[in-house]
Amino acid sequence: MITRRGALATSLLAGLPGLSAAQSAQVVVGTWGGDYGDLLAGNIDKPLLAPRGTEVIQDVGPQDPRKTKLIAERSARRGSMDVCCLSDVDMFSMAQQGVFEPIDEARVPNLAKAIPSLKRPYSIPHIYSAKVILYNPAKVTAAPQSYADLWDPKYRGKVGLVDILHLQNMETAAIVAGGDHHDYEPGKRKLMELRSLDVKVYPSNEALAAALKSEEVWLSLMWLARGFMWKKSGIPVEAAVPSEGATSICFEMAVPKNARNREGGLGYLNAALDAKAQGPSPTAWAMPRPSPTRPCRPTLPGRSA
Repeated sequence: MITRRGALATSLLAGLPGLSAAQSAQVVVGTWGGDYGDLLAGNIDKPLLAPRGTEVIQDVGPQDPRKTKLIAERSARRGSMDVCCLSDVDMFSMAQQGVFEPIDEARVPNLAKAIPSLKRPYSIPHIYSAKVILYNPAKVTAAPQSYADLWDPKYRGKVGLVDILHLQNMETAAIVAGGDHHDYEPGKRKLMELRSLDVKVYPSNEALAAALKSEEVWLSLMWLARGFMWKKSGIPVEAAVPSEGATSICFEMAVPKNARNREGGLGYLNAALDAKAQGPSPTAWAMPRPSPTRPCRPTLPGRSA
């Protein structure tokens, strides 16, 4: 028998987040948007999840506000993201806050196919790459040999950097100035030297891509994978691995503990590791697989690899 009190409780529960069938079919993915968002939509969201009736909503923004959101919502019963995308360093720092669901092959079966050295107990690897020098071969006829080439006065006004890669820019300046992956202090003054060389700083990777395409800038620091993607789209770039070595990077995905659709989030991670989403391009620039003893991640200042 349906009582008045029972009917009222049912109507109230129906309005709560995450309880309706339509809402449970939604997965909110915190990501950078732009090219990366298009990559997710074209390889995961539309071909793999849409046919299953899953609607993916991208929560777009830079990584720092996304990290702040994770911390601010840590004590909330329901968070605003079901999947969080971050680079390995940012993901590691957030994992220390205890905000992510534990990940293993029982919960994400396709994790069994991932490169072992890229596996983490709190996230899955999505893309791994390396920081290289991108350059316009029509303007820079001899491939750059060192990170220090970006400080060469002959390239005044033709070097472009992306603001959101501030950690990588500082690391590069530190290496050029005599520091290393653990000592960034020498890089502060060196990075400021680029101002006297009229370095251009862009707010996003997409803005840098436009500058490279228009030949407003000729050289930059960027991930090898993104450079390959830009080259395929017609932007005149080649990649040079500097003599100092290419710092590795791995972009990862995790599910917050207070996700509204936790199972949907885990399903998204599994789909991201699906062979159809991870299929390699036959013409991709070659990059060696990371070895088990040298995981694909840059090191934090003061933290050993």
